[in-house]
Amino acid sequence: MAEEDLALIHALQIAPRVSWAEAARVLGSSPTALAARWERLRAAGLAWLTVHSGEQSRDVVAFVDLRVEPSCRTEAIERIARDPRAASVEETADGRDLVLTVIVPDYDSLAAFTLDDLPTTPGVRAVNTHVATKVHRQGADWRLDALDPDQQAALREAARHAKSPAGGRIPDSYWPVVERLAHDGRQNAAEIARALGRDPATVRRQVARLLATDALAFRCEVAGLRTRWPIVCTWFAQVPMTELDHTVRSLSTLPELRLLVSTAGQSNLMFLLWARSAGDLMRIERLVNEKLPSLRLSESVLTLRTRKRMGWLLDRHGRATGEVVLPHSLRPR
Repeated sequence: MAEEDLALIHALQIAPRVSWAEAARVLGSSPTALAARWERLRAAGLAWLTVHSGEQSRDVVAFVDLRVEPSCRTEAIERIARDPRAASVEETADGRDLVLTVIVPDYDSLAAFTLDDLPTTPGVRAVNTHVATKVHRQGADWRLDALDPDQQAALREAARHAKSPAGGRIPDSYWPVVERLAHDGRQNAAEIARALGRDPATVRRQVARLLATDALAFRCEVAGLRTRWPIVCTWFAQVPMTELDHTVRSLSTLPELRLLVSTAGQSNLMFLLWARSAGDLMRIERLVNEKLPSLRLSESVLTLRTRKRMGWLLDRHGRATGEVVLPHSLRPR
């Protein structure tokens, strides 16, 4: 991927809906060139915008390991990836076949999915669930390293706008607009109105309200294999509760960190990193051991392929197919 592509993606990680005019001023380009570059990246499945609920603290998040019969692996992936409860689906090594990121509204829903539905999926032999008690860092916090500090500050300023209270549940009439944004998070009100055949003024009002509250959160994603960090690894660890805050602060300084979660169970901390190489994983593990002697790494899991990420179906090379399975939080309730 070209440096100009990485710079644009980094810009949209910071300010997903920044105008092309503002982005052009920061990146030293033209609005037309940036729009064309983004469309090329998006059409190739190399970068895309995801949309999820801005009130995810109300959801139950869990990470579910599956053992699957090899002959049923493809069928199981297809079936599970189309379930809105499985936000992400990864094919892994190290004693697991699949790892799911599950986001559901409550524990009853989690129990139904993990105890009733997954075990009856053809080929699934075992289900093991790690429930998140707190999400410290998530993929939306991870950044490329393509922009200098001044450019990053300018984009953060461009992304800053006044927020009003979330205003409760999303009105039923807004859901078609939400669905359009879920498929293309940079669509403007005029484009959405044309696609839906709706009154432009009404759609403009609805989009403005959605953006001015915490109802929706936008995230710029990138096909990991095309970045400088193609290796994905998850560690499970045990940390004394007295050291948890210090551990979280220390791990959060790692530029490779994509996810950091406290979990219930024997391992009470889980973190996921994107690394440059297999050798880089050893460097990171050694660094973590040196900086955090109280942290005991109990297991590491290597991701071989990601087949779904935050609702977007991916191909075997981790590129977005353009097909989105709306998560429960972006469905009418």
